[in-house]
Amino acid sequence: MLKKELVNEVSTELSIHKQDVTSALDIMLDTMEKALKEERRIELRGFGSFAVRKRKARSTKNPKTGTIMNIPERKTIHFTMSKSLKEALIQE
Repeated sequence: MLKKELVNEVSTELSIHKQDVTSALDIMLDTMEKALKEERRIELRGFGSFAVRKRKARSTKNPKTGTIMNIPERKTIHFTMSKSLKEALIQE
């Protein structure tokens, strides 16, 4: 689902202007981004949680050329779905 589709769904469901829904969604996403940059955990009850995890630096071999490449440490976002979401997905 694209952001545009999400805005249309929420706008139709709540009978709110699309501009207002887009603004609210942008504010929510900006707030989530700031929290993740500060490495804070985001928990949306009934949906799931987002957390920042660090991947260790490692060395790997390029399969095409055979040269050794060093991959630096990096941060990734990890999503864990809630129990209720997991159960809803299993039942389908």
